[in-house]
Amino acid sequence: MPPNLHVKLCRLLSLWQPPVLLSRMFSVMTYGRVLARAFANSVSQGELDYLPGVSSFSQSSVYGTSYSKPNSAPSTNPFRLVSAVGGFSKFDSPLRRSSRIPPRAVSILDKRLYGDDACFVTYHNTTDVLGVADGVGGWRNYGIDPSQFSKKLMEACEMLVKTGKFVPNQPSELLASGYKELLEDKAPLAGSSTACIVILDRTKQTLHTANLGDSGFMIVRQGEVIHRSTEQQHTFNTPYQLSMPPEEHRGEVLHDAAEDADTTSFDLELGDIILTATDGLFDNMPDSVILKELSRLKDSKYESIKHTAWSIAEQARDLSYDPDYLSPFAKQARLNGYDVTGGKPDDITVLLSMVTGASE
Repeated sequence: MPPNLHVKLCRLLSLWQPPVLLSRMFSVMTYGRVLARAFANSVSQGELDYLPGVSSFSQSSVYGTSYSKPNSAPSTNPFRLVSAVGGFSKFDSPLRRSSRIPPRAVSILDKRLYGDDACFVTYHNTTDVLGVADGVGGWRNYGIDPSQFSKKLMEACEMLVKTGKFVPNQPSELLASGYKELLEDKAPLAGSSTACIVILDRTKQTLHTANLGDSGFMIVRQGEVIHRSTEQQHTFNTPYQLSMPPEEHRGEVLHDAAEDADTTSFDLELGDIILTATDGLFDNMPDSVILKELSRLKDSKYESIKHTAWSIAEQARDLSYDPDYLSPFAKQARLNGYDVTGGKPDDITVLLSMVTGASE
């Protein structure tokens, strides 16, 4: 399959299109359902040109890393997370670039934005908190920058953590409070996003999670996946999501509540690995490939974790543009009646964390 045809097929499956085109492709879907899908994540570079600042962002801000700062935790709390963040915008495509862009310090990357994805890594007292959100790219068809919703949602959640306005064992309440902050903000905002919140309670050595949509996490112990999130989808490629639509589209856009998020609590052990990511990773890398990359993790030092996060994000990015690869997304599409081969071009955000002792 020619690469350009492959990309078009991926876009047709994941990007909201005008109703005329949709009626030809998916006669079984109504206009409302497709609009409600949250207008997913693949758009062309040309579609960004009319949005101020977006075009330059996609060219320069495609990768970055950050980490959770070591805490001065009491000796009675032996656990903490060492975390690194890596990601790529969908516009850092092997089809567009002849050489790979190396990791580097770019100001926008400090905000942990990878295309329309956003994330945060922070802590408060005896808790470590991570979050990822995947803004839905089709809002550009309405002149709306989709990265703003995911960015502000993660910023609101992060600020609530830093100010102690959360309960460690209630991650869905943290997500709901962050969303409420957006609703009450007087500044106009529109968009949609999936979200995943992960909280480590050091005092109880327990991980509490809330996942809304098709971002998610996995816990790896001694080379095996011992726990992972479950995707929440209304229909194929139609994930649960938080939404703030313009008034004129309020009745057409799918809207889920933060309380609808799938929540879990899981006891951790020293050495456990937590991988939290947007669907740009999970749609392109099966667990077996992720585990192979994690097996190369040398130790619990930040530099090792950063290198592995970078390697996972990079491989997922390359696979997403391989037209001959039978990706997890393509396999799922076939189960739903669509003849698709190849990866799914998408923004990719990877948060890689290891449970270590407080003295390490």
